[in-house]
Amino acid sequence: MKGPTSPGLMLAALLAFSAYGNVGADVVYRVQPGDTLSLLARRSGVSVAELQRLNGMNGVLLMVGQAIKLPGSSDDASPTDAGSADSAAAVKAITAQADAPVFQSGMAVYYGGRADNRTVLTAAHLSLPFGTWVEVTHVRTGKSVLVLINDRGPFGRPDRIIDLSAAAARELGIMGEGVAPVTIRIARQP
Repeated sequence: MKGPTSPGLMLAALLAFSAYGNVGADVVYRVQPGDTLSLLARRSGVSVAELQRLNGMNGVLLMVGQAIKLPGSSDDASPTDAGSADSAAAVKAITAQADAPVFQSGMAVYYGGRADNRTVLTAAHLSLPFGTWVEVTHVRTGKSVLVLINDRGPFGRPDRIIDLSAAAARELGIMGEGVAPVTIRIARQP
């Protein structure tokens, strides 16, 4: 496929394809920036536990580019909502290396975020170059999100290493916590 594509649109196409002629067949999907296991489960109409069982997974950590199986069509699947703003955030496939070393550990907070035409999954960091994609992983839950560095911060607290946009904080599941322990891995530098 040439040109920018939305992960939500790719997932919608896969779900639509599975709805015609391949009912019940498993579909292989490549994890895109911003995808979470709970988001993919919800859009596939199954539970997180069912996706874990289908893929032989114990945790919830997904890596961009990872191939996972999604169940075929189900009555609860709704391909029409797969292009929502949250999943349509990233328009480029970024390949994160599973063995990339941890760049930094500390606390993440969230703020309104700085607008970017490439994604709503953005973040502020004190020193990483703008345009750097980083994988932020919640230490306690194992959830991760790929974000684009497009702002500076956080300021004033040395233990706080990254300011996440509200959309990224939602994907990571830290909206209720406000501040959460995370690790940062470099996925791609500009």
